[in-house]
Amino acid sequence: MSKIVSTSKNLQILYEDNHLIAVNKRPGDIVQGDKTGDKPLSEVVKEYIKKKYNKPGNVYLGVAHRLDRPTSGIVVFAKTSKALPRLNKLFAEKEAKKTYWAIVKNQPEKTKNVLVHWLLRNTKQNKSYAHKKEVPLSKKAILEYQMIKRLDNYCLMEIDLRTGRHHQIRAQLSAIGSPIKGDLKYGFDRSNKDGSIHLHSRRLSFIHPVKKEKLELVAALPHDPVWNAC
Repeated sequence: MSKIVSTSKNLQILYEDNHLIAVNKRPGDIVQGDKTGDKPLSEVVKEYIKKKYNKPGNVYLGVAHRLDRPTSGIVVFAKTSKALPRLNKLFAEKEAKKTYWAIVKNQPEKTKNVLVHWLLRNTKQNKSYAHKKEVPLSKKAILEYQMIKRLDNYCLMEIDLRTGRHHQIRAQLSAIGSPIKGDLKYGFDRSNKDGSIHLHSRRLSFIHPVKKEKLELVAALPHDPVWNAC
């Protein structure tokens, strides 16, 4: 199991070796640079590596997967060019088991269920629409959820992803009437003050692409009153 191996002002490191580094992303951080020009998490990690190991030149860091900006939790980077294609393959072929926690507004009818939808992505809106039946250009999306705690006004759900589609969890939970807290884009009635949504990449397990050992990473929840109640 993972533990926090290092923390700095902007970084909580869950695992690190010569090949990989895994961090607990804060809500609001972007994983990789985009048109906003905001400093991405990848650059923060590069600065950490450069300082820790006193590297004189440029630091190599490969981005193998991403989390939506308002989402928090585990992000894994490759520290070597050898590890990156193997990590890419691992995520592309769904060999990494991803478990998320989400705080939703309405408790679903079933406390445990498998959801199957066909998601159609609208790139202009940066949004995916969930359909019950296949439509042209849609992609099949499957997740399994279970309710693990009932809060005063919300409920906490654990989600295991079986496919990895654009905004999959957000779109599928919205489609069953259980939008994620703060997720205005997918039907929650108000945004969170910090622009986050209550979706957290909680656990990630996979076989290390170089060492061939099983890694189990767990990321602590963000600090806010609702997450703290969990």
